[in-house]
Amino acid sequence: MSKRTARPRARDRGHGGDTFAAILRQRLSRRGLLRVGAVVGTAAATAPLLEALGATPAAAQSGAPTPVAVKFTPIALSTADTVQVAAGHQTQAFLLWGDPLRPGLPPFDLNAQTAALQEQRVGFNHDFLAFLPLPFGSERSDEGLLWINHEYTSGREMFPTYNATNPSKEHVDIELAAHGATVVKISRNADLSWTYDVASPLNRRLTATTPMLLTGPAAGSELLKTADDPTGTLVLGTLNNCSGGVTPWGTVLTCEENFNQYFANVNALPSGIVKSAHQRYGLPSGASSRRWENYYPRFNTAQHPNEPFRFGWVVEVDPYDPSFQPRKRTALGRLKHEAATVVVAPSGQVVVYSGDDERFDYLYKFVSAGTYNASNRQANFGLLDSGTLYVARFNPDGTGQWLPLVFGQGPLTAANGFTSQADVLVRTRLAADALGATKMDRPEDVETNPKNGKVYVVLTNNTSRGVGSNPGTDPANPRANNRYGHILEITEDDYNPAGTTFRWEVFLLCGPPSDASTYFAGFPRELVSAIGTPDNIAFDRRGNLWIATDGQPETLNANDGVFAVATDGTERGWLKQFLSGPRDCEICGPTFTPDNRTFFCAIQHPGEGGGLTPPTSTWPTGSVPRPAVVAVWRTDGLVIGA
Repeated sequence: MSKRTARPRARDRGHGGDTFAAILRQRLSRRGLLRVGAVVGTAAATAPLLEALGATPAAAQSGAPTPVAVKFTPIALSTADTVQVAAGHQTQAFLLWGDPLRPGLPPFDLNAQTAALQEQRVGFNHDFLAFLPLPFGSERSDEGLLWINHEYTSGREMFPTYNATNPSKEHVDIELAAHGATVVKISRNADLSWTYDVASPLNRRLTATTPMLLTGPAAGSELLKTADDPTGTLVLGTLNNCSGGVTPWGTVLTCEENFNQYFANVNALPSGIVKSAHQRYGLPSGASSRRWENYYPRFNTAQHPNEPFRFGWVVEVDPYDPSFQPRKRTALGRLKHEAATVVVAPSGQVVVYSGDDERFDYLYKFVSAGTYNASNRQANFGLLDSGTLYVARFNPDGTGQWLPLVFGQGPLTAANGFTSQADVLVRTRLAADALGATKMDRPEDVETNPKNGKVYVVLTNNTSRGVGSNPGTDPANPRANNRYGHILEITEDDYNPAGTTFRWEVFLLCGPPSDASTYFAGFPRELVSAIGTPDNIAFDRRGNLWIATDGQPETLNANDGVFAVATDGTERGWLKQFLSGPRDCEICGPTFTPDNRTFFCAIQHPGEGGGLTPPTSTWPTGSVPRPAVVAVWRTDGLVIGA
């Protein structure tokens, strides 16, 4: 996700030239597609190269591909301050920032905000969404709980009198209350629109001050102990909740991503393990951009050097139980988690995939020691506290290994500065550095395809690739100055997610189809929609991939959108734009109801950067821009995309 305080969006242009074409030629050759003699070696000839290698689908060679795998007419890129969607579909904005979650609250008033009220209202900047049918275990699509992550706050878009260099304590307290997540009961109406139950006892807010347990191998370690919590097992709140996942036992995994931006004054620390770890995770050397440390010393590392170690985890929550205390599962490692996608291996072991969303960081997976119990929900609640965390290495020949992050194995020893498994998990990035994992182009969402069993990894962009002294291209990250991003397709060997080896392919190299460095799984470029900076993804029940973007205003001069593409068959790679968001937003959390008759997504930060006076967006109220959930359905009530 984009956060102005965390990382700037890409603004430079270009692609990898000869390097890109050479790598693509190498990869296609490995796949057995090299059926011709010498071919050209420049990126400008990529399209003829694909044709010469036979990469164009047979159906496309003989005319318009049929049958159509994703059935809607694509829309064009847009700069309008509205949500636009493919013909034959209807949209609804609901669950806006500030909407009440308890009866009797006053209407939302921008000028009458308090922390106490915000704790009872929908939070700010919606991100990951999950629809959880009611009751648990059912496949109902007309009633359920909607989980909404709230990634971060932006005072300029929340308060008419905000002072970024000296915010008031009142503003800081409201921001703390607007972080975290919302759980709310929703139901589908007869006209296919949606309503939420303001009086449901299942409605709940998690915030940056909600008490949470630290569990697993790192719980109680010295690096997690603070003056406020000498046990190292209890932390206040969750921060920067980006994407997430849902477990087979119906809990939600919400991911702490860019937590570094909330802490201050790393330069005040003495040299040593603590300071170097904070620097590796990008904590500010001086004041934070938010200035929360002005009122809450726990955000000042000069006073509480261990507090940042208590963030950057995957948090497990039971949305069906409002009394459930959230648990930060340390066995899954500490990094800037974008997502946590869960799948059960043939052995019954639970596997969790996650990307570390930073330029030149890594792809991870966790494999549980225990096995999933489908007949006893409560028996699964400790599964994520014991197991093995792995980091990925991508080989040039299209194979790969999952490298175990286990204390005492390989370089993860006392001789190399690691003291325990807890230390390895708290300093996950440094452990992955030591193992020589492949440095990726911002690994964001990672999802598994329910139809073909493959794993899809989103690399949003990396305009630093191959620039100056930064790492150059490699087969899994084939474009220098990669401003458009790409998606990889992983096949675990023997289709076993718990295994340690895999094969991989480039599925999409995003950008405008006129750019010769783009690649759409071999589908003719002239037939697809332009796409930039893929971010969150989801699958429909037919195995089609739905992609939400973050950064198209800078890469394509157009609003962010939602795109759909087939992953198999003759239409594999035929990318179509389904939806366009309002001005200056990003689109997050794509998800479906089980019957695939409703598609949900989150509109985050409409009008970002414009503030409130004057706003660059007035969506969806016509006056004040407010993050919201969007529901989409076909006007004929049938399955979306089918």
